[in-house]
Amino acid sequence: MSDIHENQDKPILINWTPDRASGVPLYSQIVSYFSGKISRGEWVSGQSIPSQRRLSQLFGVNRSTIVEAMDELAAMGLIERHYGGGTRIASDSWAALMHAKSPNWKRYITAGSFRSNIPTVQTINHLEFEEGIVRLSTGELSPELVQMDLAKKALASLSERKLFMNYPDPLGMPGLRLAVQAHLKRSGINVPISCILIVSGALQALQLIASGIVQPRSAVYMESPSYLKSLNILQSAGATLTGVPMDKDGILPWMIHNQPREGVCSLLYTIPTFQNPTGIVMPEERRLEVLKYCAEQHMPIIEDDVFCDLWLDAPPPPPLKALDKSGGVVYIGSLSKCFSPGLRLGWLVGPEPVVDRLADIKMQMDYGVSVLTQQVTEELLNSGLYYEGINVTRAQLRERRDFMLRLLEEFFGDLAEWKRPAGGFFVWVKLKHQLSAERIFNLALKEKLLVPPGSIYDPLYTSHLRLTYGYLSISEMESGIRRLSQIVRGPL
Repeated sequence: MSDIHENQDKPILINWTPDRASGVPLYSQIVSYFSGKISRGEWVSGQSIPSQRRLSQLFGVNRSTIVEAMDELAAMGLIERHYGGGTRIASDSWAALMHAKSPNWKRYITAGSFRSNIPTVQTINHLEFEEGIVRLSTGELSPELVQMDLAKKALASLSERKLFMNYPDPLGMPGLRLAVQAHLKRSGINVPISCILIVSGALQALQLIASGIVQPRSAVYMESPSYLKSLNILQSAGATLTGVPMDKDGILPWMIHNQPREGVCSLLYTIPTFQNPTGIVMPEERRLEVLKYCAEQHMPIIEDDVFCDLWLDAPPPPPLKALDKSGGVVYIGSLSKCFSPGLRLGWLVGPEPVVDRLADIKMQMDYGVSVLTQQVTEELLNSGLYYEGINVTRAQLRERRDFMLRLLEEFFGDLAEWKRPAGGFFVWVKLKHQLSAERIFNLALKEKLLVPPGSIYDPLYTSHLRLTYGYLSISEMESGIRRLSQIVRGPL
C-alpha cells in the first residue's frame, strides 16, 4: 500500500510519441497509450498529468488533438479534472477499464445527429476560461463594461413589485413582449406581439430555426466569411452552408450560384449591421437590393442583428426587417452583446405562423426562458435603464476601439491591413506575406494568447485574424497586441 501512495506523489512519465505514419488518428493513439499504461498498473490513481500545453509538446501534436484525447479519457472515466488542481489519473480508472459490461460511450456519442464543433473551435471553447489565457477575440463585453449598477437598479425595482414565478406564455411574458415591441419600433420595426418570440439568446433562435424551418438538403446562403460558419447548428439539421462574396457594402446576393433543385428550400442568413467577423455595415441601398433579390427568388431571409445598438460613429441604416414589405424576413435580436451576455435573453420576430411553430418547439425544449430574467429585461427596457447603459457602453467601446487602432498602427503597420470598424467589437485583420493564421493561432497558444484564425469563419480566409476591443482590458490589449506582433514576426 505504501508503494501505491508513493507512486501517487510522482507525476506520470512519458517517453513515447504517436506514429504519424499510422492510419490511426493521433488522438486515438494517445487514448490507447494512456489506457495501456493504466491497465498495466504503470500509472496509478491520483498521479498528476502534465498540462495540455506540455502534452502537446511531448507528443508533438496540436493542442486541439490533446483536448480531444483528454475529453475521451474523461468520458471513459480514466482521468479526473480538478478545478485549480490540474488533471489526475481517476481513482477508479482501473475498475473502469476492467468492467467488461461498461457501455461504449464513444460509439453513442459519435452516433448523435448534432455535429461536433471543428477542432479549432473546440480548443477555443475549452481554453477561454483557462487561467492566464488572454482572450484576444472573445465576442462579449468585458466585465468592466457590463453595467452592473443599472442591473442592480432593475433588480431593486423588481423587489418592490409582485413577481410572476410560474411557467410563462409559450411566446414569452406579454409584458416583456410589449417592451420589446416598443424597443423594435425605435429602429422602424412595427409588429404585433404575436409575432415576437422570447428566446435564450440569438443562438437559441438559430437552433429553433434549424429545428423548425430548415429542411434536410436545404441550401443556406451567407456572407463569406461569416460567424455562422463557425457553428454546426444548421449543418446538423442537414443543411448545406454556402458562402456568398461581399464587397465593401456587404453581401452580393446576385452572386449566388447553383440554385437548389425544385422542391429543395433555400434561405439567406445575413448580419447586415457590423457583420461578424468583418465589421461591414450594409448601406440602405444594398439592403433594398437584397430584399428585392430574395423576394424575386422566394427566398426567406434570417437577419441576425445582435450588434445593432453598438454603433460608435453614427446609427446604422434601418434593419432589413424594417424595410421588408413582403414578410420575408425573420429577425433575431438580443441583449447579450449590448448589455449583458449572462442574461441569455433575445427575441425572434417573424410571420405569426413561423413564430407559433418555433414557440411550440421551444416549449418542448425548455418550457420558456426564465421568468425572472424576462422580468429583469422588461424593467431594463421600460425604465430606460437599458438605453442609459448602452450610451455609456458605446462611449467606452469607442475609446477602446481607437486605442486598439493605435496599437495596430504601432505594432502591425508593416504586418497587416485592416479597416476602421464603425461599431461592434472586432477588427478584421489581414496578415501580409501570406502568413498562415492557423500557424499563428498555434504559436500564440504557447504564449497563452487566444487568437482564432479566420479559417473558422471561411476556409478561404487563411491569413485573417479577428481581434476584439470589446473584451480586453486596456492593459491586456496593449500587452496582447505587442506580444502577438512578436509572434507574427517570428515566421518572417
